[in-house]
Amino acid sequence: MEELVMKRLLDCDSSDFLSMTSKELKQSILAAEGRTICAEMVVSREPLMNGITNAEVARASGADLMLLNGFDLLNPQIGGLPQCNEPIKELKRLVGRPIGANIEPVDLNADMLESRLEIPEGRQCSEKTLQAAQELGLDFICLTGNPGTGVTNNAIVKAIELAKKHFSGLIIAGKMHGAGVNEPICDLKTIEEFIDAGADIILVPAVGTVPAFTEEQLISIVNCAHEKGALVLTAIGTSQEGSSSAVIEQFGLKNKVCGVDIQHIGDAGYSGLAPVENIFALSSSIRGIRHTLTMISRSINR
Repeated sequence: MEELVMKRLLDCDSSDFLSMTSKELKQSILAAEGRTICAEMVVSREPLMNGITNAEVARASGADLMLLNGFDLLNPQIGGLPQCNEPIKELKRLVGRPIGANIEPVDLNADMLESRLEIPEGRQCSEKTLQAAQELGLDFICLTGNPGTGVTNNAIVKAIELAKKHFSGLIIAGKMHGAGVNEPICDLKTIEEFIDAGADIILVPAVGTVPAFTEEQLISIVNCAHEKGALVLTAIGTSQEGSSSAVIEQFGLKNKVCGVDIQHIGDAGYSGLAPVENIFALSSSIRGIRHTLTMISRSINR
C-alpha cells in the first residue's frame, strides 16, 4: 500500500485511481509536482458528443480529475449516461478517473452585487447532500459557488466543517470568482480558515482570470497552504476557458510558476465543456506532450 501512496498521478493506471483512498489521491497529486489537470463540466444538459459523456471527452483531451457542475445529488443524472442506479460508479468505469462534484454553500444573508440565482436543493450544501455524495461514491467535492448563487466565504467555512462529518473524500474549497457577492474572493485569513476547518485543497482564481489578483498574492497563498499541509488548485472559471489556446497556455505557465498543484479549466464551451483543444493545450503546456499523450492513451482496462 505504501508504494501506491507514493505513486505520482502521472504514472497511475485506472485501477490505481479506482482503488485510492482520499489520502492516497492527495499524495499522488502532490507527487505529480504541479502537473494535474481538473476539467469542469456541466452534466445537466446534453453533452458535447451524442451518446458520450463530457467526462469521457475531457479524459480523452487530457484531463485527470472530472468535476461535475450542475449535478443534483438528490436527483443524480448525467448527460450522455443512460439511466442507472449508480451513475457515479458507472462514470468511473467509463473514464477510469477520480470524479467529483460542486456543492454550493448558499448564504441567504449574503450582501449581493446582483440578483440571486436560485438553485435546487440537490446542489446546495447540507447534511443531506453531503451524505448523498458519500453514498454515490464521489472521490472529492468542491465547495464553491456558481455565478449569482450567493455563496460566501463564511458559508464555505461552515460547509467544510459539516463535510468533515459526513464525507470521506477530498474536500476542495474556495471561490473562482465573486459568485455575485460583495466580498473579497480570497485572502490569507480566509485561506487559513478553510484549512483549519478541514479543507484538503484550496481553490483560488487562476492569475489572469479576475481583476487585481496577482502572482505575488497567489505565491503567498500557495506557501501558506503548503505549510499547513493543503494543496492549491487554480481555476479558470471566468469563461476565459473559451479563449484562444495561446491564452490557456499563458495561464498554465504563469500559475505553474506560482507553485500550484492542480490547474482547473472551466465548463464555458460548447455543451458545458471547455473547447477540447484548450484542455489539451493546458495539459501540454504544464507537462509536455509525452505526459499528455500517456494519460490520454493509457487504457482504462489497465
